[in-house]
Amino acid sequence: MTEEEVKTEEEVKTEMWTMDDLVNLTDEVQQAEIIFRDKAVKFQFCELVEKEEPKFRPLSDRATEDEKMAYYTEIGGNRILAMLEKANEKKPDGPCIQKDHWPLLPTTLRYQISNEIMGIEQESRENFPF
Repeated sequence: MTEEEVKTEEEVKTEMWTMDDLVNLTDEVQQAEIIFRDKAVKFQFCELVEKEEPKFRPLSDRATEDEKMAYYTEIGGNRILAMLEKANEKKPDGPCIQKDHWPLLPTTLRYQISNEIMGIEQESRENFPF
């Protein structure tokens, strides 16, 4: 396949979002499912708008690499939790992960859920096909 054919094929696959559709994503409860240790885990989440993003204090310029990593891990975890809670409020009868459950889940499961919500898994498959 020539480079031009690849570009044409990629263009065909790409759809364009409308601004209304993007705005509506912040009100839409999305559901996902992942496989964790050979069993399905279902959950729901909702995109956030700026004012719904968790707020954090600034990180000191003197922070060590370990402190920076812990800080960014906390920010990411709280952001995902906010997305889960927003969906739970909008659709309490859906597959909810409660605030009390989130910190008690296995770390590998939390990372897998976070990656699914952030689209990292999909990007990895697209960039590094097996």
